[in-house]
Amino acid sequence: MKKVTTFLWFDDQAEQAAKFYASLFKGAKATFTGGSATVTIDGQSFILFNGGPHYQLNSAVSLSVDCKTQAEIDRLWKKLSTGGTVQRCGWVTDRYGLTWQVVPSVLGSLLRGKDPKKSAAAMQAMLKMKKLDIAKLQRAYARG
Repeated sequence: MKKVTTFLWFDDQAEQAAKFYASLFKGAKATFTGGSATVTIDGQSFILFNGGPHYQLNSAVSLSVDCKTQAEIDRLWKKLSTGGTVQRCGWVTDRYGLTWQVVPSVLGSLLRGKDPKKSAAAMQAMLKMKKLDIAKLQRAYARG
């Protein structure tokens, strides 16, 4: 077991959620034991368990996914938003209540670029988006 492990509380959908999350990422896997499941994504493990209706997941905790391409953003966004709720700035809450940030790898360099005006322009463009669009962010930065 790693030093720090993330536990995610579900009412009674831990197994379904684990299968769904494992299907999102190449090489991810889900294992099941009783009322709990472990999902491993790129070496990071998450324990999902059925704890009953006492607590619900909410946007106070989110998982950020670094996406290299627009195709990856589009694919994840479509799957995560189906049955879920889209928010702005690349945030989406899936059908199980877990919130994700689907973020292009290039975003950090655009928002923290050497030219503050260009970075501000990229930030303003991002604030108007739900699903992030790499080309639009880059154009906003260039125009900044």
